[in-house]
Amino acid sequence: MDQLTDTMNQLTDTGRRAQATAPPHVARLRRAISLFFALDGFVFAGWVVRIPAIKEQIHASAGALGLALLGVSVGSVATMLLTGKLCRRYGNHPVTVVTAALLSLSVALPPLTHSALHLGLVLLLFGAAYGGLNVAFNAAAVDLAEAVRRPILPSFHAAFSAGGLVGAGLGGLLAPQLSPLCHLLLLTATGLVVTAYAGRVLLRTPGPTATGQGPRRDGTDAVPGRGRAAVGRTRLFVTVYGLITLCTAYGEGALADWGSLHLSADLHTGPGAAAAGYAVFALLMTVSRMSGTWLLERLGDTPVLVAGGLLAAVGMLVGALAPQLWLVYLGYALTGLGLANVFPVAVGGAGALAGPHGVAVASTLGYSGILLGPPSIGFLAEAYGLPGALTTIAALAALAALLGRVVGRGRVGRRGRRRAPC
Repeated sequence: MDQLTDTMNQLTDTGRRAQATAPPHVARLRRAISLFFALDGFVFAGWVVRIPAIKEQIHASAGALGLALLGVSVGSVATMLLTGKLCRRYGNHPVTVVTAALLSLSVALPPLTHSALHLGLVLLLFGAAYGGLNVAFNAAAVDLAEAVRRPILPSFHAAFSAGGLVGAGLGGLLAPQLSPLCHLLLLTATGLVVTAYAGRVLLRTPGPTATGQGPRRDGTDAVPGRGRAAVGRTRLFVTVYGLITLCTAYGEGALADWGSLHLSADLHTGPGAAAAGYAVFALLMTVSRMSGTWLLERLGDTPVLVAGGLLAAVGMLVGALAPQLWLVYLGYALTGLGLANVFPVAVGGAGALAGPHGVAVASTLGYSGILLGPPSIGFLAEAYGLPGALTTIAALAALAALLGRVVGRGRVGRRGRRRAPC
């Protein structure tokens, strides 16, 4: 952490070096924001582990449960743009603390429900808190990355992935021992303690201010007389970054829901081997995000976006079509490595251009991808079989690579045409 407090020469996308001095307490801010990312993954994974028990409790059919679970996605997507506005008005740090507290409290509500309708309603609240927290802490992370002039956003998403792995593992151990209510109340208590500890740092430490000349956070350009054109370009770039997050989130959501089923139904593996497939994907994604800053400093945003998308496309083709188990595992591993840093880089790019609004737009499109992915795979599997349906993950990953190349060339061209302000 102390490396962020040093004055460093960091590589930019153009290969030039720029001096950047980190503001005070940056290390504490980074730890606090990382804790919120880890908490988010931990709480969500803990909830997912208890879905089967909640289904039995409310005596819901598969279809009714599916509709109820949509509450999480609908609540998230419906809240994200509003959260961007709240962040601009009140600041990223206070909104992060409030939404983290709401997430911790709302995760204990599902065991109190007795029907699919009631479950769907409480999951709307849970999803709203989840989506709001994702926008707020991503915006805070983007501000910190701009302040230290380092591409540190993947490390925060690595904390989210690690929190998810811990939450799922701990949930698997506690599920046979504790009722869903006791388990999720334990998550609530843990979440409130972490929120109180990390939130104290965020609320007492002013948000960092990025150094250097660049686009204003309202989306206009610093060059006089070019405000309207700059706003149009910024909106275009933010939308493209959002489409990149949609492509990659589609793959993450679809593989999470259908990856293990592909192994059991098409390769006829046992439940342990089927579950290990997604574990390989999630583990390699976490490891890749841990090295994301190193990659971005040496290669830049555009190569990481393009290479990551192409690697995921190749990996998913192998994972979907290979006839042998070890080849499917290899494909899942390559997909995790490839997709890992595409989402955080795209969110960071949108946030650097348009602040919390850019983060909100990219996150909203990303979570739309999560919403669309699993049912799309299901419909396509009916017509073409599950292996054929999973190849759409590869197609969208390749599209993300193409969009990454387009937005990278567009932003380089924009920098090249910019005149020095008078």
